[in-house]
Amino acid sequence: MDTDDGTRWLTEDEQRAWRTHLEVSRLLMYQLERDLQPFGLTLNDYEILVNLSESEDLRMRMSDLATATLQSKSRLSHQITRMEKAGLVRRESCESDKRGLFAVLTERGWETMREVAPHHVTSVRRHFIDQLSPADLTHYQAMLRPVTEKLRSERGRI
Repeated sequence: MDTDDGTRWLTEDEQRAWRTHLEVSRLLMYQLERDLQPFGLTLNDYEILVNLSESEDLRMRMSDLATATLQSKSRLSHQITRMEKAGLVRRESCESDKRGLFAVLTERGWETMREVAPHHVTSVRRHFIDQLSPADLTHYQAMLRPVTEKLRSERGRI
C-alpha cells in the first residue's frame, strides 16, 4: 500500500517475513552469545579471535579489523583493550606507518581459539545448521546474497 508521501508500506506477508528474520537473528545471536559465556567470551571477542587466527602472521591492522568486524575504530579499541587485559591479544606498532597499529593474537588467544572453536561450531550446528536441510542452506545463502551485496556496496566494501 502506497501513501501520499510515497511510503511503500510492507504487505502482511512482507511484514511477517521481516519480523521472522528479526526474531531469528536476535534469538540466534542470543543463544550463540550465551554458549560462549562459560569461556568468558562475547560474540565480538570470538569474531576478533577468528579474524586474527585466519590472518597472515596472526595480526591485522586495527582499521582493517574494525572494517572486518563492522565496528567503529573507537569501539574496537575499547574491545581490544579489554581483550589485552585478558591476555588474548596485544597491540603492536606498524613499522611502515607510525600512526598505524596491529592487533596480534597472543599464544593465550590462540589456545583459547583452539579450546572454544569446537564448542562454538557445535552451537552453530545445533541452533542453525542442523535445523535446515542442505538444500535449504543453499537456497538461504542464495536468497541473502543480493541483500549482502547491496549492504556491502553501501559501505563501499565490495
